[in-house]
Amino acid sequence: MRTELHEHPTGHHAGPATTATAPRGRSGAASVRPRRRAPGALVACAAVAVALLVVLHRDVPDAYGVGSLVETVLPWLGVGVLLLGAAAVASRSWTAVVAVAFAAGAWGWVCWPLAAPAPDGRGDLVVVQHNVADTNADLRGTAEALLAADPDVVTLVEVTPAVAEVLTDLLAPALPHHAVRGTVGVWSRYPLTDVEGLDLRPAGAGATWERGLRVVVDRPVGVDPRVYAVHAPSVRLAPREGFTSAARDETLRLLGDVLAADPAPVLVVGGDLNATLLDRGLGPVLAEVVTPAGAFGGTFPAAVPLVRIDHVLARGAEVTGLAVLARTGSDHRPVVAEVTFGS
Repeated sequence: MRTELHEHPTGHHAGPATTATAPRGRSGAASVRPRRRAPGALVACAAVAVALLVVLHRDVPDAYGVGSLVETVLPWLGVGVLLLGAAAVASRSWTAVVAVAFAAGAWGWVCWPLAAPAPDGRGDLVVVQHNVADTNADLRGTAEALLAADPDVVTLVEVTPAVAEVLTDLLAPALPHHAVRGTVGVWSRYPLTDVEGLDLRPAGAGATWERGLRVVVDRPVGVDPRVYAVHAPSVRLAPREGFTSAARDETLRLLGDVLAADPAPVLVVGGDLNATLLDRGLGPVLAEVVTPAGAFGGTFPAAVPLVRIDHVLARGAEVTGLAVLARTGSDHRPVVAEVTFGS
């Protein structure tokens, strides 16, 4: 700041005048305050990034399982879109609002088939699928929860010999017919024929690894569907390997091959496939069945079900009335589906 004396027109000296100057930095140059980026622009950029991730998720490289992991959590990006929508309104930016609308449309295009309600109506076959957990300490309560859905067929996985024996006794009044191979089984209201174990072993699995079974359900009238019970290997998040899904992917490829070779006009697949319907690892299976609507509700983990990895899928039939049942003594929740056969 400097002080100057200005001479008055009358000849008298006026008082000191003060002139403000811009603050200077250490070098003596005037400092310029950086311009802040508009919040609306940041919201718009984030919304466009989300939209591109949703639409182009198949193009995300699967190194260290990143692509599969992204597709597992993809439906939950809808929560991010909602938060961005609130931020766009708060920013009063039309650019941000339009970008969020674009992201919402992209999410709906990809994920709405899963979120859409399944068709109602009693189907020709009521199927319950459940990973009962080999550490389940409440098998009686689990059996009661399964029977409450009034199923015609129940496919179960993680069935040890001890668990199978207890559940067979508990389910027998309503489901007197059953078949078990390894750690998977089918319990049925109707007789079971053509019982066959499936070799779905990934590389490195021993001869005792038995997680695939198929049977024919001998209904008194109409179609006799082929029913599969399958348990794919689990996936893990490891510090060095990332999202490890190679064993699961191999089993699902083998299952896809078996389904492709199966001449049955109607088949139903019930299992813990350890993959969501958007996960590329499930692609070989989904190529042989119809992706059902209403498959958005989570089944795992049971306490806070975030992802649907337990499925009932069908070919030559429509899966209707799909729903997740109440929690049992397992770390998974059961899923029930009504399967309607074509005319």
